[in-house]
Amino acid sequence: MKKAIGLLCLLLFAISWSAQSIDDSFRKYWYQGKAELTRYGLQQARYGEIHKGDAVLIFVTEPFLSDKQVKYEHGEKSKAQSVLKLNLTRKFFTGIYPYSLMTSIFTPVDYQKQRTLKITSSSQEWCGHTFTQMNWRNGSYDVVVRSYFQDEGDQNFKIQQAWLEDEFWTRIRLAPETLPVGDVEIVPGLQFVRLWHKDAKPVKAAAKITEDGKLKVYSVDYPSINRQLIIRFQKQFPHEIESWEETQPGGFGGSAPLTTKAVKTKTILLDYWNRHGNEDAHYRKELGLTER
Repeated sequence: MKKAIGLLCLLLFAISWSAQSIDDSFRKYWYQGKAELTRYGLQQARYGEIHKGDAVLIFVTEPFLSDKQVKYEHGEKSKAQSVLKLNLTRKFFTGIYPYSLMTSIFTPVDYQKQRTLKITSSSQEWCGHTFTQMNWRNGSYDVVVRSYFQDEGDQNFKIQQAWLEDEFWTRIRLAPETLPVGDVEIVPGLQFVRLWHKDAKPVKAAAKITEDGKLKVYSVDYPSINRQLIIRFQKQFPHEIESWEETQPGGFGGSAPLTTKAVKTKTILLDYWNRHGNEDAHYRKELGLTER
């Protein structure tokens, strides 16, 4: 019964958003009551070495309350809008202890009228954990940082209108032609910011889009922080992300640059929120996720 109700809600929101400038292929793909789960083989640079792990991108549309900036679950339906949500996770080990990173990005499907509304990002490892949240309100982002580490501590501040690296992932899936190019100011990805203990603030960058066969390649260079991001994605809808690379210092103290790489190994469409029994564990194997 719950499964049927959940699917009905998704279908109702698909219908309610039919007046938007969304074509049929978009509706058929993103409003079919399933999420897109993609596993990537991860080679993560950390402490001057490369560590193997898993990255997973979970894309799904859902109703979202823009005033409270939380998922719509009950109440006045007219107050909700449709967003494309991405949960980007990474898991890898450094020596004996594990890292677990997750960033959630909430971008309106009607992206032409509103910016990405919310981004949260957290990291957990045996030294401690951190959490960052950005909320779009009144023309700027309200930022909250909570961290175990002394120099980061508890922070609350604003970021005036600027591009966010984290929103490029959802924009690629919604409308890659709207990615910023040329000389722009961008807030680097929050996973990078926390792992390398940087301030979440706009920095100057140069961005471009090129082509490589059936793929488009989006490159962002940040000269001041010695970082480059490259994302490769399909030219054709639904613009699946094939791989990405991040080149930056491999460790602390001015160490030589290393390149983190993530390459797609498997994509499945699944209503994963209904697959939480022991009998559903085979989907992990299908996706390519294994216990260590």
